[in-house]
Amino acid sequence: MNNILSQLSLAEVNPGAWSGARGWSDDGSGPVIDSFNPTTNEVIAQVRSATAADYEQVMQSAVEAARQWRLIPAPQRGEAVRLIGEELRKCKDALGSLVTMENGKLKAEGDGEVQEMIDIADFATGQSRMLYGLTMHSERPEHRMYEQWHPLGVVGIISAFNFPVAVWAWNAFLAAICGNASVWKPSPKTPLTALAVQHLCNRVMERNKLPPVFQVFIPAGNELAERFVDDRRVALVSFTGSTPVGRKVGERVAARMGKSLLELGGNNAVIVDESANLDLAVPSIVFGAVGTSGQRCTSTRRVLVHTSRMAELEKRLLNAYKQIRIGDPLQADTLMGPLIDKQAVAGYERALAAIREAGGEILCGGQVRPGKGNFVEPTLVRARNDWSIVQTETFGPIVYLIEVQSLDQAIELQNSADHGLSSALFTDSLQGAERFLSAAGSDCGIANVNIGTSGAEIGGAFGGEKDTGGGRESGSDAWKAYMRRQTNTINWSSSLPLAQGIRFDV
Repeated sequence: MNNILSQLSLAEVNPGAWSGARGWSDDGSGPVIDSFNPTTNEVIAQVRSATAADYEQVMQSAVEAARQWRLIPAPQRGEAVRLIGEELRKCKDALGSLVTMENGKLKAEGDGEVQEMIDIADFATGQSRMLYGLTMHSERPEHRMYEQWHPLGVVGIISAFNFPVAVWAWNAFLAAICGNASVWKPSPKTPLTALAVQHLCNRVMERNKLPPVFQVFIPAGNELAERFVDDRRVALVSFTGSTPVGRKVGERVAARMGKSLLELGGNNAVIVDESANLDLAVPSIVFGAVGTSGQRCTSTRRVLVHTSRMAELEKRLLNAYKQIRIGDPLQADTLMGPLIDKQAVAGYERALAAIREAGGEILCGGQVRPGKGNFVEPTLVRARNDWSIVQTETFGPIVYLIEVQSLDQAIELQNSADHGLSSALFTDSLQGAERFLSAAGSDCGIANVNIGTSGAEIGGAFGGEKDTGGGRESGSDAWKAYMRRQTNTINWSSSLPLAQGIRFDV
């Protein structure tokens, strides 16, 4: 463990704020944050939380960095992001291991998360040469119209524990190529990974004498986070987390007429129709339900199964669940690690109590594992879609099997959830697939066919609808969220035609 920390420039006690003007904070007056390993509940290292003075220094520095950065040509900004991607490649194993140690996801998932950062760095590098605007024809003679895109200034990023570094990269790299500075408030449950990334960015930016456009602060409580959300210097707040908190963030940002990008919860369903290939469906459902111990916003929560396939699918899922090895996520043969903390375990237990009270049949799992870590069993439940607990996002490895009579009924039940993040249909029917993807089909931001709910790609704009917040991060044209549109009209004639035919004699 100490070797991994040293490779990533981390110590036993680490400052919780970095600004371009002052560097790492030397203010030791804030409370100490312990970073726990959820596999053992032992402290990995500590972070001195950011103070109000730290926050103000970070914000002032970010505003100044943004003023400098916006004048650098976009392809050069893209080159800086490319260099950060190269640095990530060098640190992939160590940073991936730290993600696993601090978050509890499998080592392959930890490495995969760092690979997502690398992939979005490559994507953003290319995008930096494609910040296109449109040219429009004017109704006035000898006039030209076009649109262009300008930086917002400072982008605020509030990330969650379950993707402690990838979500930051999705936002920060696109924000950077668009000409913005970013200020990061990571989850206090995974502070070390954020500080490791900040060290990495500092090396690249300082080595190339570039403005300090990546800055971070980690507070111990909510006071500075609320101040961050309310701060008019933060042009866009990108928030990833729960729907209840995200709703408050959106309301507060809107109250000051700011912009928000919300990536909130998901109650994601997989539909298995009469023609589904179960060789595809079963591993997708298992991975979607137990990957990251069910702590993804795209985790599979509900499986809507045609009645003709229920018995076979249930049998095959039970067989697959017997093969899930629970344990230390750093071990190569482990298939599911721990939940993030004791509070998450308590939430899992509350969900199981609600399932039993509603009359659900627990087919397998449903137990908390004894020992030091936060281990629970992946759980399969026969349930009804209209139960309150089924309509609630439980951040844990619980999946509900729900019988349906038709594809139309399955789509209706899927769409009845308040969340609208990810959805999937397993089918060999062309008509069924096209119906699912039509305007009358899935109402989610992500709709997949013959791939699970966790199958989001870097090239597609990641996000959802309804209570998921409506935001889009990373691919497609998501870069536009980090910029402001400006429409320009140029009169190259010697006259001035006015609107609605109005004339003035001067």
